[in-house]
Amino acid sequence: MRLGIVLATAALLAGSLAAGSTAGVATYAAPMPVDRPAVIERVVIGHSVQGRPIAAWHLGQPGKRRVLLISTMHGDEGKPRQILGALRDGRPIRGIDLWVVPVYNPDGLARGTRKNARGVDLNRNFPYRWADLDGSYESGQRAGSEPETRAMMRFLREVKPSRIISFHQPLYGVDTDTKNAAFSRRVADKLNLPRKSFTCGGVCHGTMTGWFNSRFKGAAVTVEYGHRPSSRHLSRTAPGQVLRVFEARRERDR
Repeated sequence: MRLGIVLATAALLAGSLAAGSTAGVATYAAPMPVDRPAVIERVVIGHSVQGRPIAAWHLGQPGKRRVLLISTMHGDEGKPRQILGALRDGRPIRGIDLWVVPVYNPDGLARGTRKNARGVDLNRNFPYRWADLDGSYESGQRAGSEPETRAMMRFLREVKPSRIISFHQPLYGVDTDTKNAAFSRRVADKLNLPRKSFTCGGVCHGTMTGWFNSRFKGAAVTVEYGHRPSSRHLSRTAPGQVLRVFEARRERDR
């Protein structure tokens, strides 16, 4: 059973907890809604500091290569979530087993700030080369101190994607100084973005991609759009570009 979770009944949809959830990964899972034919299930992987749900949407074909897309890790970098929303809300997807987390930092999005509600940069809070950072990159009291971080770590351990794309703004490029440079180059080519090296001015302390790449067989890469990417591009062009990275397609393309 996917994630070891029992699909939601009407009572669960009313707010009860799902029976059989694994390792605290999900609060509940809901079956495919009729208005979103691409969706297999919606899973709440955890909650923010202020109690907002962090939702992961399951799309595609289970059994195929598993891919995870994440956006809005920083609340003031919300535009790329349009890509994930368009994939979720469109026609069924074939060729990959796809998970999308459109809003990883819901408190930051609500506040329009980079950090979560405790003033922590979630992309400096993971237990990989964590350092005690202050200012714009405040890293928290310790590695993994934030509920959003712990929720994502549990989810990644359970799902174990072979590839992750983490969408950000505004540096405009794809990081090729990473675990799988060939994958990064392919992402850059298919998304028509420049290849860049995001070194964080030295060592990227406590990043999600660094933690995943150091502990799992799969590969994670950071993609950065610019300050003001076109909503038309993000909602209409970029979703197809992302699918082509993985040689996947919409059902209507048969």
